[in-house]
Amino acid sequence: MTCSQKVFLWTPRVISIGFVLFLSLFALDAFSGGPWWAMLGAFLIHLIPSFLLLGAVAIAWRHEWFGALVFLCFAAGYVAMVGLDRPWSWYVGISAPSALVGALYLVSWFQKRSR
Repeated sequence: MTCSQKVFLWTPRVISIGFVLFLSLFALDAFSGGPWWAMLGAFLIHLIPSFLLLGAVAIAWRHEWFGALVFLCFAAGYVAMVGLDRPWSWYVGISAPSALVGALYLVSWFQKRSR
């Protein structure tokens, strides 16, 4: 395995874990006040997308095409969900990293297939 193949093997995995951790930070807004059981429930509900993406990372570890599909669909789904009338920073912060991870998984999958 060449150096560039190792880069494209590990980069999407590392960035996808970092992206899931970044998304998990947004769940902390559930702790804004109120009874602790309500805040804990809201926190766990806010973590559902992170848990789903973490499961996708686990599957994508061996099946790169799956990671490419999930992360590219997540990027497109986020844009579709929030609409096109939001500040550009929303898309750069959420959709762009997800699309980058999806593209890197796709490159890794193509490299794996060509070997």
